Amino acid sequence: MTINMGTFDRIVRVIGGLALLVWAYMGTSEWHMLGWIGVVPLVTAVIGWCPLYTVLGLSTCPAKKA
Repeated sequence: MTINMGTFDRIVRVIGGLALLVWAYMGTSEWHMLGWIGVVPLVTAVIGWCPLYTVLGLSTCPAKKA
């Protein structure tokens, strides 16, 4: 697994993931359980690797490829 996410992408994922988890915890609608999907962007932000980016051949990491 090569890091394929830049800092901005990781920050956006953390904010989005936390927002989804807060919605899952505090939501009152019947759809609030979908907020647990927020775990996915949090995990990908922590490890810096997105499997979808790998499949699509994308990278937001500013590091040069060797």
